[in-house]
Amino acid sequence: MEPTERIFVAIDTTDTDRARALADQVRGRVGGIKLGKEFFTANGPADVGRVVGGERLFLDLKFHDIPNTVAGAVRAASALKPFLLNVHAFGGTAMMRAAADAAAEAGDARPLMLAVTVLTSLGDEDLNAMGVDGTAAEQVVRLAKLAQACGMDGVVCSAREIEVLRQACGDDFKLVVPGIRPSWASADDQKRIVTPREAVERGADYLVIGRPITAAADPAEAAGRIADELA
Repeated sequence: MEPTERIFVAIDTTDTDRARALADQVRGRVGGIKLGKEFFTANGPADVGRVVGGERLFLDLKFHDIPNTVAGAVRAASALKPFLLNVHAFGGTAMMRAAADAAAEAGDARPLMLAVTVLTSLGDEDLNAMGVDGTAAEQVVRLAKLAQACGMDGVVCSAREIEVLRQACGDDFKLVVPGIRPSWASADDQKRIVTPREAVERGADYLVIGRPITAAADPAEAAGRIADELA
């Protein structure tokens, strides 16, 4: 994989013109664009195409509902031809299998299906209060293995989970890692910084990088600098 292919830029705004301008600046210097609930809720599917253009799309909507509803949502989202699409692993076995089956209906345009295991905002105490025994790390591995068995292609995970998930799920299971910060970028609200190169060396496949690129004075230069470091 070329270094640029690993980088998905997280564009978190409700402003379509702003999102499109950012996408235009990094076009050809990254592997794709990530648009999530904030943008999608404000603007809908039509503006997704306006922003992404011909770039690969990570449509980060984290579907979580009954199997039939999620299957329908995956079919609808597949019309946008996302490269990556995700659901919540907490939705369970039947839901993830329904999502995988619905994605397969897209044929050659099938998105890679990812599961979100445990949100990084949840700690051990939060999970215990929800009736989940054990640690967050144990739950992440448990849900990742379940997702793999249900036909998911990979998971979204934190950098600290990369190595244990690679051991548990093998080399072909895709690991998509957000919260990446180059050493030269501001830490912002991130407490445990992992650089792009460190994440890839640990076993990450794709990196989701937001403010180090989108808030830079020159987003294109910032994206190119990250790609150079990965090379």
